[in-house]
Amino acid sequence: MGIIVNIRGLWYLNQSLLFSANYLKVCYNKPYKTKTEDIMDYSQILSQQFNIKEEYAKNIITLLDDGNTIPFIARYRKEMHGSMDDQLIREFAEKLEYLRGLDKRRDEIRSLIDAQEKLTDEINLALDKAATLSELEDIYRPYRPKRKTRASIAKEKGLEPFANDILKQEKGFDPSKSAVDYIDEEKGVTSVEDAIQGAMDIIAELVSDNAEIRKRIRNLTNANGVLVSVATDEEKDSVYKNYYDYKEPVKKIAGHRVLAVNRGEKEGFLKVSVETDSEKPLNSIFRAMITDKNQLCSDIIREACTDAYQRLIYPSIEREVRNDLTDTASENAMKVFAVNLKQLLMQPPVKGKTVLALDPGYRTGCKTAVVDSTGKVLDTTVIYPTHSDKKIQESKQTLLRLIKKHHVDIISIGNGTASKETEMFTAETIKEADHPVYYMVVSEAGASVYSASKLAATELPDLDLTLRSAVSIARRLQDPLAELVKIEPKAIGVGQYQHDMPQKKLGETLDGVVEDCVNSVGADLNTASPALLSRVSGLNATVCKNIVAYREENGAFSSRAELKKVPKLGPKAFEQCAGFLRVPESRNPLDNTGVHPESYKSAKELLGLLEYSDKEIKSGNFSDIQQRVKAKGTKSLADVLGIGLPTLDDIVKELSKPGRDPRDELPAPMLRSDILDIKDLKEGMELKGTVRNVIDFGAFVDIGVHQDGLVHISQICDKYIKHPSEVLKVGDVVNVKVLSVDPEKNRISLTMIF
Repeated sequence: MGIIVNIRGLWYLNQSLLFSANYLKVCYNKPYKTKTEDIMDYSQILSQQFNIKEEYAKNIITLLDDGNTIPFIARYRKEMHGSMDDQLIREFAEKLEYLRGLDKRRDEIRSLIDAQEKLTDEINLALDKAATLSELEDIYRPYRPKRKTRASIAKEKGLEPFANDILKQEKGFDPSKSAVDYIDEEKGVTSVEDAIQGAMDIIAELVSDNAEIRKRIRNLTNANGVLVSVATDEEKDSVYKNYYDYKEPVKKIAGHRVLAVNRGEKEGFLKVSVETDSEKPLNSIFRAMITDKNQLCSDIIREACTDAYQRLIYPSIEREVRNDLTDTASENAMKVFAVNLKQLLMQPPVKGKTVLALDPGYRTGCKTAVVDSTGKVLDTTVIYPTHSDKKIQESKQTLLRLIKKHHVDIISIGNGTASKETEMFTAETIKEADHPVYYMVVSEAGASVYSASKLAATELPDLDLTLRSAVSIARRLQDPLAELVKIEPKAIGVGQYQHDMPQKKLGETLDGVVEDCVNSVGADLNTASPALLSRVSGLNATVCKNIVAYREENGAFSSRAELKKVPKLGPKAFEQCAGFLRVPESRNPLDNTGVHPESYKSAKELLGLLEYSDKEIKSGNFSDIQQRVKAKGTKSLADVLGIGLPTLDDIVKELSKPGRDPRDELPAPMLRSDILDIKDLKEGMELKGTVRNVIDFGAFVDIGVHQDGLVHISQICDKYIKHPSEVLKVGDVVNVKVLSVDPEKNRISLTMIF
């Protein structure tokens, strides 16, 4: 009868799964499918999830499987996917990987159950229709090898037939009388109570292993559960005080609060649990297991069900719910991190300026480096603006001397230890400079990581480790993207709770952002560092080294086509990378655009159709190309050329501004010449600031005070927004008003609502 109960549970499972999400619209009739059948299945599912044509989904799967990179697919195969952006294609690729992992695990479980000779048509069907990993694991649970449990011990004592008899709940059956037949002192069953308890243990485990019951309780807990956190010691002060007596429904709690209580629990300040009313879950179990045909059996089963819920099911479901909350919170936090990182990397470069960088410090002094407009190091030293009056005066004279000698335009100040003092010193000093000088505080996150790296040692072999970080701080103002690609994205620090996230997944997500940014901007083939080249579509570390080696041996590349001479750079790699590499020195103006070599013929034919002269083509000046295209008709031109409209639009956009940098279209960073102290701030004061970080509950804004001010999400605008990123991004220059100032706690509250 144990098998009968399992089949009953599977019937419930199958019935409920019939109403599952889009995934269930595609049924698997065969355990094994061809690659073509796989693509069909996945394309149907993914086209519904992403609301795109099934043809587009099929094309993306094929492109990915053929080894094309996401930047290449997004930029040069727009007709095949309807102009989806790189981020969306990346999400598509992740979902595809999940579905394939799901199918792999489905086949593994099928094989494992089959090896036990317990695979039935019902189980096959349930496995085919399982839409999530948790549903698959629930089905596999009864067949999973278990460590010694109370139920397995009871089975060893020969009590399984007795448990099955109780589960039949037949009229006239008396469990107490039947239990006598199972008393066996040698097996450890010394009484009727022992026999009944053993049977209850078997029933409890059977209930716990029922996939449908677990699913119901999981859904009830998600719908009605409450996340509760209490202090381990109420007298102990900590940053988690807001969570010392905290409750919030599972279905409503914000991700950043989940991560906060998780960290508080990990650090020992909080005890966290998920609480729910047990009445509904227990009644659900009772309805599934009790027929009320035999009250004596019903009472035993009810007690066993209660034990199953309290001892086996709920602790497991609680862990699952908390893990799901954490996974969702981490996923959202990673998205926020990714958005912030992209905005930081895409900040406009400060071109054509000589920059002096200050890497602040107390005891070891302030490391100083001057770099020219190309990033070449001109001078380095150490000053001591936080020491004695004598040292301060010496530092002042040194700084003024360097400014004059190298005609410094901008000073870049790291935001680490002693940043405030260094900023105040700088603001006072530049007042005495012989020409206008501005400064900007930049994030120095990751600078120390870079300075200690092999890459830094290769790039700056003659400099002390501490001075290398100053050079990095200068260069990240000149070209944030080119410099920050040298640093592990996780070390850049524009997220929240990044150390609490799955590090592998976080690393992959942020690497994807860096890759997308680099390929969006493009890289100069003749000046790009190996670190920058390594982020270009289709290039690996070996090929990047070979490109640099070829450059050093043969001089600058004269064309994109010359790339084909680089060792280990085959046709596929060339196809993937060529469009993202620029050669400003080339005679062919197309080599300095985002037009892919595969479209050169179409581009040249277009210029002919638009009646550009040889002289105009040679000069590369096509500023009026959009007007000429409009006059001829975009659709008719695309038809004549035999290309899609997206490709034509891209060609026209690139030709109109050869060598364009998309970052130039963004607002320039805000430079300062003075500084405020937090004590200078007054309620109602209106200021201009730069957004430094965007998080779930607001944004931190640099207003020229050492401590960034917080604009809470409720103070960003006068309409409801789900997330601050809907309105703000890292690098935005915004107008703010001071709401309140707490100098003791270094807290500044700001508003953008005037």
